[in-house]
Amino acid sequence: MGGDCVQMSKFFVKSENISSDLITITGEDVIHIKKVLRLKNGDNIIVSDGLGTDYNVEIHEIHSHKVETKIISSYKNISEPPVNTILFQGIPKSDKMDYIIQKGVELGVNKIVPVVTERTIVKISKDNYKKKHERWNRISMEAAKQCNRGIVPEVGYPVNFKDVVETLPGDALKILPYEKEKSQGIKGILKEKSNNKDIYIFIGPEGGFCEKEIELALKNDFNIISLGPRILRTETAGIVVLSILMYELGDVGYV
Repeated sequence: MGGDCVQMSKFFVKSENISSDLITITGEDVIHIKKVLRLKNGDNIIVSDGLGTDYNVEIHEIHSHKVETKIISSYKNISEPPVNTILFQGIPKSDKMDYIIQKGVELGVNKIVPVVTERTIVKISKDNYKKKHERWNRISMEAAKQCNRGIVPEVGYPVNFKDVVETLPGDALKILPYEKEKSQGIKGILKEKSNNKDIYIFIGPEGGFCEKEIELALKNDFNIISLGPRILRTETAGIVVLSILMYELGDVGYV
C-alpha cells in the first residue's frame, strides 16, 4: 500500500491531555498544524492516546502553544500486530539506524533497542547519545503517525549484547539470523512455537556477530536462523525478519 492517497492527519497525545469530550494538543505538533498543514477551526484530524485508542476530533480553537479539539468519536486502533516484537539492533554506522527505525515501525515492531556487540564500530558518548535518542524517538513518532499505528514504539537506550542475552525471559521466542546457519529458517520455528506472543529479534552490526556471541545465544535458547544464500546488510536483515514474521502470523494479507 503506497502513501500517495490522501488521509486525515494523525497526532499522538498523552492520556492527561484527554478529557471527557476534549483533547488538547501541545508541543511541536501545534506548529505543524498551524504552519505546515495550515489547518483551521472546524477541520477534522485523528488523535491517538498511544495506548491503542484513536479519536476522530474537530479542531475547536488554535492558540499559540496549544490546539483544542472536540471529540466526535473514539474507536480501537486495528493496526497493531497480534504479537509483541522487539528488535535488538546492533548499532550501525552513519544514519542507517534512522532507516531501520522508520521501516521497523511501519512493519509493526513494538520496540527497538540499540545493541553494543563485539563488532560494533560506532562509539557514542553519553552526551551525543542523548541527542540521537531524542532524534530516533522522533523518527519513530513520525513513522507511527504516517502508518496509522495505535502506539509509538519506543527506541530504548543501548544495551550490551551479553547482558541482555542472559536476562531475557525463557518463554520468549528469540531469533537471531546468522550467515553460517544453512538449514533452519523462520517458517519452521514459527510452526513449532506458534503460541509465543513475545518475539525478540537480534540483528548484528556491520560484520555480524562473532562466534562467541553465537555460542552465548545458543546457551540461552536462541533460535539461530538463515535468511537465505545471500548475506544481507544490517539495515536490511531486521526488515526482512519482521516482514516474514508479519506475513506468517497473518498480520499481512495473503492476497
